[in-house]
Amino acid sequence: MMEYKGYIGKVEFDPEAMMLHGEVVGIRDVVTFQGRSVGEVQKAFRESVDDYLDFCKERGEEPNKPCSGQFVVRVDSDLHRKAAMLAEASGKSLNAWVAGCMAKEVGREPRPGNTRKRAPYSAKR
Repeated sequence: MMEYKGYIGKVEFDPEAMMLHGEVVGIRDVVTFQGRSVGEVQKAFRESVDDYLDFCKERGEEPNKPCSGQFVVRVDSDLHRKAAMLAEASGKSLNAWVAGCMAKEVGREPRPGNTRKRAPYSAKR
């Protein structure tokens, strides 16, 4: 994954075309890029994001943002009640408490044995 101006690019390898190709993820619009090397695909990603932002500006449209900072989480009522009690006990709003829990979890290193290992790439199919 790559990041540029707040946008995230996901890259995959196409063995038939011998190309790296990718797209900007987390937005509704489709923004793609490709290259034959890591350097080329990184450059193409940055150029595609810049082109997308310029295109939106020319049309007078707001570009999609990768994340707005707001989302809805649905949980069962018992978990909701317990989280609300813990938030209140810590002197925080439920939103602030959940955001703190998320920040702690996102910044945490994966625990040994808690990560999935990827199988080695095989050209045979």
